[in-house]
Amino acid sequence: MDVELSTIANHLTDGESHIMSKRYIVWRTVFLLLLMEIQVWRRLYETVYVFKYSPTARMHIVGYFTGLFFYTAAPLSLCSMCAPEVVKFAFHCPAEFIVKGRYEVPFLKFDWSGFVNPVTKLGWFPWIGATIFIWGWIHQRRCHAILGSLREHKEHTNEYRIPHGDWFEIVSCPHYLAEIVIYGGLLIASGGSDLTIWLLFGFVVVNLVFAAAETQRWYLRKFENYPRTRGAILPFIY
Repeated sequence: MDVELSTIANHLTDGESHIMSKRYIVWRTVFLLLLMEIQVWRRLYETVYVFKYSPTARMHIVGYFTGLFFYTAAPLSLCSMCAPEVVKFAFHCPAEFIVKGRYEVPFLKFDWSGFVNPVTKLGWFPWIGATIFIWGWIHQRRCHAILGSLREHKEHTNEYRIPHGDWFEIVSCPHYLAEIVIYGGLLIASGGSDLTIWLLFGFVVVNLVFAAAETQRWYLRKFENYPRTRGAILPFIY
């Protein structure tokens, strides 16, 4: 009898632990998506109100669809960890509704403490990652403001000037460097255990390093007095 009770108790404990583990994964995913949302909304604001584009500026169709694909795939990659649970829940609820009936399915009965408590138990990685994310976020905002200020007047939108200030003093593309820092923060906040987030981070790094190299060459061709001590994107390295 004691063995049976012990077995039942262990089973219930394991079940509760499994549920808490799933809730932790879901809340960590929500945490990552909130950070991503902060980044996306700021970028949208800057596109509309901060940057002054030249009337002759054009975006290549490949670049347009690459950006569209990226900002669709990035949030999906962040929530891939709990996607199976979401699909399982989506299929389970209609089945339960059909079997039990409308009045037997407790849609409105939630254990709110059970959902909120995991937030306080996220661990160090999400908060360290969030700190790195915010650090990169702030610097990218500053660098974008500097770039936007180079064309404060519409009549000067065809003029180009050398940007100065913040990380522009050490690299030519600090906004790209800040983007890498931002997604590095997301990677750390995720715990680094999901392959899709590593692939997302790798795509960001490779894409921006190539873009920074091209921008660096353009600056050197355009301005004879361009600071030669500036790296392209990585301080003192590249």
